[in-house]
Amino acid sequence: MTGEPSASARALTAVDSVHVIGTGLIGTSLGLALSRLGVDVTLEDASPTSTALARDLGAGRIGASESPSVVIVATPPDVTAAVVDDALRRWPTATVTDVASVKGSIREALQRAGVDLTRYVGSHPMAGRERSGAVSGRVDLFEGRAWVITAGDETRPESLALVRRLAEAVGSAVTVMPPADHDGAVAAVSHVPQVVASLVAARLEHLPDDAVALAGQGLRDVTRIAASDPQLWTQILAGNAAAVADVLESVATDLDAVVGALRALDGEGGGAATVPGARAVLARSIAAGNSGHARIPGKHGAAPAHYATVRVVVDDRPGELARLLADIGDAGVNLEELRLDHGLGQAFGLAEVDVLPASATFLEEELVRRGWRLHG
Repeated sequence: MTGEPSASARALTAVDSVHVIGTGLIGTSLGLALSRLGVDVTLEDASPTSTALARDLGAGRIGASESPSVVIVATPPDVTAAVVDDALRRWPTATVTDVASVKGSIREALQRAGVDLTRYVGSHPMAGRERSGAVSGRVDLFEGRAWVITAGDETRPESLALVRRLAEAVGSAVTVMPPADHDGAVAAVSHVPQVVASLVAARLEHLPDDAVALAGQGLRDVTRIAASDPQLWTQILAGNAAAVADVLESVATDLDAVVGALRALDGEGGGAATVPGARAVLARSIAAGNSGHARIPGKHGAAPAHYATVRVVVDDRPGELARLLADIGDAGVNLEELRLDHGLGQAFGLAEVDVLPASATFLEEELVRRGWRLHG
């Protein structure tokens, strides 16, 4: 590193070295991000091939420091507690954190084993991708993402501070909460969405090809995370079973009400007045979804943002999307979100570009001036 160290690098002045156990998506991404900041990162995995791949990608070097400042356990949830226990014994001065997406069951397993938890800090970076493995690692995976720390009363303040600084250094916004609160929260915002997306996508499994071909952006949005690893998600759901079941039961109650309303309307025979309240059930369900969606935070954990959408026709040929993005950048407009939809049998796609409302009209004028066709 040359010149003045960045704020992220300065935040890690107390971290001499980091040992990462588990070189899947999260472990490799952490290695990439920390190595970029000048931290000495060592790597370990049960799979020599995975470890070597993470090293070749630039996530660190193979081996283990004799006295790392922090050990990060990035293993599957069903073995995390055992690996944390082993790490606390192997490195008696290191702070040990894990990045599993369930926290209560891991802490309980460690407590049952009689482990000294003063140097253990449970944590969970709320970042991921549909693809897994070291090859999917990204140096910027944690930028602008939430990172939850679930410290206990026995946790040393200096250990908590180390994990906080590490999370902030890779670009995350840190939140501290009890393990039970974390597990209840992620059940609603992460685990249940995975189950629902998978169940919706499963309806397509035996649908005729010509019917699936009609799929549009709405279906793609709803089912994007359905391509996740079944083995990993079985472990995650099993580790947070009670909290996930509680949320799914409430979803099931609402779904039963919607099904009842639809069945009632189907039996009307065209008589709109014969099923009082059925349409109200449907309207309230959609409206409640509007209200919930409006609470989802904007970028970098900011307050919910309301964007304007500029729809641009993009010809389906090499380089067109890159040209659109370059033109948006040249216009000096910050792109907040981007969605691309291809119509059935059409030689073009529709790019939906979300920008701040104050920039929308200017961007539309600039894109038209540069030869782009707008839609809607």
